Amino acid sequence: MSPSIDIDPLALAIAPPLNETPQEREAREHAEAEATRISNEIDEQIRKERDRERKKRRPVKLLLLGQSESGKTATLKNFQLIYARREWLEERNAWRPVVFFNLVRNVNNILDLLNREMTSQHARRDTISSSDESSEDSQLPPLRFREKHRLLKLRLGPLKRVQTDLERRLGSTAVEPHTTSVTTAAPFEEGLNRPALQEFSINSSNGWKSALEKIKGMRHPRPDETEGSLRKVKDVDDEIAEVIAGCKDDIKAIWEDSTVRELLNRSKVRLEDTAGFFLNDVDRIAATNYQPSDDDVVRARLRTLGVQEYKFIFENGRTAGQEWRLYDVGGTRSTRAAWYPYFDDVSCFDEKLAEDRRVNRLEDSYLLWRSICSCKLLARTQIILFLNKCDLLQAKLQRGVRIRDSVPSFGDRRNDLSTATRYFQQHFREILKQYSPVQRSFFVHLTSVIDTRSTAATLGTVEESILRDHLRRADLM
Repeated sequence: MSPSIDIDPLALAIAPPLNETPQEREAREHAEAEATRISNEIDEQIRKERDRERKKRRPVKLLLLGQSESGKTATLKNFQLIYARREWLEERNAWRPVVFFNLVRNVNNILDLLNREMTSQHARRDTISSSDESSEDSQLPPLRFREKHRLLKLRLGPLKRVQTDLERRLGSTAVEPHTTSVTTAAPFEEGLNRPALQEFSINSSNGWKSALEKIKGMRHPRPDETEGSLRKVKDVDDEIAEVIAGCKDDIKAIWEDSTVRELLNRSKVRLEDTAGFFLNDVDRIAATNYQPSDDDVVRARLRTLGVQEYKFIFENGRTAGQEWRLYDVGGTRSTRAAWYPYFDDVSCFDEKLAEDRRVNRLEDSYLLWRSICSCKLLARTQIILFLNKCDLLQAKLQRGVRIRDSVPSFGDRRNDLSTATRYFQQHFREILKQYSPVQRSFFVHLTSVIDTRSTAATLGTVEESILRDHLRRADLM
């Protein structure tokens, strides 16, 4: 019996015919090569598709935390300015009424203060006259207001209506924001007894974007009845611009007036240190053809409440094409994210919270930082500390304001910028080390986020760090 031979049926099926001619062999080999090429192309497409699925970019999430006016929203704007330029340019002109609102609010704050002081002086004079006694309530001589101050109040009166109109256009009536108490720090603790703050604000899930969309939606021309609705139309923004332009000389006069400056100084009001300050730009902004610059948009102030989500597709940089989601959090529980930039206004060491005048802003920032560092939900995240508004800190120190008067632990250290920032950095570092449930790296940047050039360099460094961590988390490194 002959041994059995195993024959592969597939090999037998694809074997060339025994009586194959050279021409048939050439045609067969050509067909086989073509089939192999097509098969390889299909395999390559499948491999690339698998790689795309494996490397599919999940959005990079950043949660920005910090006190009100610490620079979170300005940083969001810088991200958009640098990495989503096309979207930025589409929105820039919509910031025009916001800049107008900031400028008008600056003026109205002065008018309110001026009106109170002039009214109180009249009341004091009436009291002194009726009692025939001299006043010794103040060691400072009374401010001398003249007829020009009364006329400035009268001529700048229309700006009150302009501010009201702009508030109506930008959002609903002012919302009372919630803040922390002395012994707790938002956004991770409950049971807070929170006083109110009356600054006009936007409360929405996407912050300034909802306000800008509302502006765009309301930006329809209004007929000029004197010319006929079909021949000439006026934009509402242009009407506001005309009112402000008509008040330009009076705005400059009240801001540059020495008596008003002394009133602000005695009241310890420094408008130039506040967000949304534009009184030094009146010549440029109080014009009918004004259009906001990049710097104007970054500096513009529009208070937002709650958690705002901003989505950007980066157009350039190492993460071009990557979706970034940035969350601006104000007094609310956090959203899960891989990186938490925390913002501290280092110039606020001698200031009190607007929400509670008994609380030092720097101490409140320390409490908030401690709450973030100790939160177990955030234990696996990286935290970046931005010591912001270093320019204002330097200006304040140059005016002779001493840190130790408000921060006794600062002691006899040199009262200069480098010493102060080193001291603040060390304090934040010690809090992180003491209260973090796990050992974490300490990332810190000294910034002035309204300086777009220096901020671009800082954000480039931050982007690189976040990219490396994001790839590591996605198992791509």
